[in-house]
Amino acid sequence: MTTQDPAVQEFWAELRKTTQARIGLGRAGTALPTREVLELAAAHAAARDAVHIPLDTDALAGAVREVGIGEPVLVTSRATTRDEYLRRPDLGRLPSQDMDVPHTPADLGFVLADGLSPTALSHHGAALLKALVQRLGDRYSLAPPVIATQARVALGDHIAAAQGVRTLVVIIGERPGLSVADSLGIYLTHLPRPGRTDADRNCVSNIHPPDGLGYAEAARVAAGLIGGAVALGRSGVDLKDTSRSPDSLDRDVEREIS
Repeated sequence: MTTQDPAVQEFWAELRKTTQARIGLGRAGTALPTREVLELAAAHAAARDAVHIPLDTDALAGAVREVGIGEPVLVTSRATTRDEYLRRPDLGRLPSQDMDVPHTPADLGFVLADGLSPTALSHHGAALLKALVQRLGDRYSLAPPVIATQARVALGDHIAAAQGVRTLVVIIGERPGLSVADSLGIYLTHLPRPGRTDADRNCVSNIHPPDGLGYAEAARVAAGLIGGAVALGRSGVDLKDTSRSPDSLDRDVEREIS
């Protein structure tokens, strides 16, 4: 059978329903079909744009303001340009010298960071924040949101320390790929402070409805992790997400102490 055979096409069509990966693309002689080549080039261009197009902070601030947890504060990292941000990850983890964040102690702080996909934050950031606030607002006090540009995850630790919050939720644009250019991740750190490492955090990734994780589901998983972190007294490798386990109706997280 050839790739043009109806049975072959039907086989690959069913498999494509389960993944965003490029599979069963077929052949045109010894190369890919022209359509697939053009789609790959377009996906590559979208991924590059997602990394390099600056975040529209005014538009995002307007959408975040409507969530209703306070006036958003805008900060930036020590990386002064996008090129420097990409070449120097260390600078993206440090606040600019003039960072000014009000000290507003609360149970939870939210940082919306452009990360490696400002496009993802533009598309999904405010809606995801709204879902988190709806899930968490009745249980915790919430600090005003912070929008961070040229930001890596660890920049949030400096922001949280300045705010005085007990648990930090960083919403950040994930590195784009050739299947998804606008995916967000949530990074949770309990008792955040400068010097925390990835081992001290929990991550909920691949948030980009309708094809990825939805806002409400991401908020549900994050809420379970936050509850577990508060009870355990720390986040990170000792805190396990069991939201998809059979007994997840009764508990969101399993707390394990090594």
